[in-house]
Parts: sequence; C-alpha cells; structure tokens
Amino acid sequence: MELFCYHRDRPGSLPLRQELGEKHWSYMDRYEERLIARGPTFADDGEAPTGSVHIVDLPDPAAARAFAFDEPNQQAGVYRDVLLRRWHNVLGRTMWDFPGGRTGGNRFLVLGLGPDRTADLGPAAADRDELIA
Repeated sequence: MELFCYHRDRPGSLPLRQELGEKHWSYMDRYEERLIARGPTFADDGEAPTGSVHIVDLPDPAAARAFAFDEPNQQAGVYRDVLLRRWHNVLGRTMWDFPGGRTGGNRFLVLGLGPDRTADLGPAAADRDELIA
C-alpha cells in the first residue's frame, strides 16, 4: 500500500525540529527499505524548512497511521498537520533511481487533490526524466 505523507511545520517550530533531528533520522532509518521518496519542503527563500514529504510502501492503513503519527517531530509538536493519502507509483521507481532530469533550479511539489484519476504519463506527457515521483 503506497502512501504519500506530508507533515507541515508549525510556525516557529524550527528550533524544536533541529533539536529532534537525530530522533527523526533514526525513526526514518527503520523504514529505509520501504521509502519511495522523502525530503523537506522549503519556504520561498529555499532555506527555511516548511515540512517533510515521505512516499512510503506500507502493509496496511494501521501501519500508515503509525508511520505518520508516531514520527518524533509529530509527537513533539513540530508539525501543525499531516496529509496522508494513498499513492500509486506510476513511474515505478524510487527517488534513488531518479535519472536526474535538469540540473540546477528549483524542484516543485505539486499536489492535485481532486477526483481519483490516474495521471496520464503516456508518450505525449512531459519528459519522465523531469519527474521524481
């Protein structure tokens, strides 16, 4: 069961986030083999973290809830909310398989929270090398 998990930071939580860095990484290490993609989101300045994204393959909804809500930053109040949604890895690769696409510039997280439809990634779609997940 593939899932998209987005933890959005609470305003002013950066010191607590920094304090819990090692606990966060130790927790994520337990899911290393199940992670499809992960990483922070940033403010417009490209420096200040605004949240964390994890795309993970877990056995069932209970495991998904545990992953999202047992995370140390979540437990300590770093995050103001959590978005947890089913995911389908249309590209069939992990971020570690990502061919790299363009160099430099920004990367963007685009969430389309509309009707349940599979993305059209056929030959006419944008170059797949530009897409991480």
